[in-house]
Amino acid sequence: MKNLSLKEIAKAVGGIEPADIIISEIFTDSRKKAVNGLFFAIKGDRFDGHDFINEAGKNGAAAVVCHKEIKTNLPVIMVADTKKAYLQLGGYYRGLFDIPFVALTGSAGKTTTKDMVHAVLSAKYRTLKTEGNLNNEIGVPATLFRVDEKTEAAVIEMGMNHAGEISPLSKAVKPDAAVITNIGAAHIENLKSREGILKAKLEILDGMDNSSPVILNGDDKYLKNAPVGRRKAVFYALENNKADIKASAITQSDSEIRFSVETDGEKKEVALPAVGVHNVYNALAAIAAGKLLGVGLKDAAEALKNYAPPAMRQNIEKINGITIINDCYNSNPDSVKAALNALSAIPGNRKIAVLGDMLELGEYSAEAHEQSGAYAAETGAKAIFTFGKCSEKTAEAAKNHGITDVFDFIDIDEITAALTGYIKEGDAVLFKASRGMKIERVIDNLQFRPRNSQLM
Repeated sequence: MKNLSLKEIAKAVGGIEPADIIISEIFTDSRKKAVNGLFFAIKGDRFDGHDFINEAGKNGAAAVVCHKEIKTNLPVIMVADTKKAYLQLGGYYRGLFDIPFVALTGSAGKTTTKDMVHAVLSAKYRTLKTEGNLNNEIGVPATLFRVDEKTEAAVIEMGMNHAGEISPLSKAVKPDAAVITNIGAAHIENLKSREGILKAKLEILDGMDNSSPVILNGDDKYLKNAPVGRRKAVFYALENNKADIKASAITQSDSEIRFSVETDGEKKEVALPAVGVHNVYNALAAIAAGKLLGVGLKDAAEALKNYAPPAMRQNIEKINGITIINDCYNSNPDSVKAALNALSAIPGNRKIAVLGDMLELGEYSAEAHEQSGAYAAETGAKAIFTFGKCSEKTAEAAKNHGITDVFDFIDIDEITAALTGYIKEGDAVLFKASRGMKIERVIDNLQFRPRNSQLM
């Protein structure tokens, strides 16, 4: 990060300067080694940073930001709320750089789209992006503090669980452009309806100038008529012929998806090393962002050709003739449908879906899990293995919709043993569940060997 004076920081967060010190790093984890660091003592759900100030000092903190009295020899900036001050300072720091910032949110595909946008923008700019899913009030400022004099563009992911969470992130980032990927059922437990989810996602506009464009999925029923004020809306789509950027001629293999992109009369074929039509939408969003920032279609297509999916997000691996789709990072009703579509499109003698619980769905949970089971049948799955209590509804619905090979488990060792005895050479197997289920353990422990046996 760029060096800041403690005086400058104190003024930005509304505190009193305790000493004249130059700060080279800002951090919230007391275990992190720092040089001339400023430690923000943030109170979380399990730990309170105020309890670890001495450790932070030993690890290189030159000063601390607190919101309650503590005993320390370090200079202290006292604020009303360290978490809010952290984001506030992130917004101040962002304002020191005259470079384009692209913000991104959506119900599904945020991280994948963010990585594709980063890949496309990197064709022209030295681009920084949100690492992993550090997309909340702590992760966003942490990302902003990574910007330095060499950074030429930045892609910032914004997540949420409740209404009102994206707005302060947007006001800190002040995006020059924004992307909303889709409006699905993720977090419907808290937001009650898709209309509520749309309203919460549109908070990404709160920090934007009225002249800044917003990139929207033109096939999404909620986004194609989204109220964006006087801002220019750039639409991408597969079906909406009025969209600014359109894809057609989609073909899928077991390792890539190919499609043709058309915009402003120019046409280009894209070979994307990923599976599933949903990734075409993600790529179109990236192409749209690139177009706004001066990355041509040819360069965008070349950048996407070299895109690498993040860990546990539809990573494809072949072992002994078995195709494994590792999509274990997270799960919600919309991403399950996308994953099942991807499974149905790739080559394989039998399509097998291993589906674990989708968490945080509240009263919508039973219906959502039932819909997943029905959709698995609709997309041609030969067999369903479910893991978790909620997914018993998935198994039941799959049976009711005609899948005969349906097996439900709540024990990780039992499902692992059952799959080992069932899968055989030529199969394609999808693994999908919420992060809390840690269903990747099944993949790690499977004994892959071609066999002809099946569960009875």
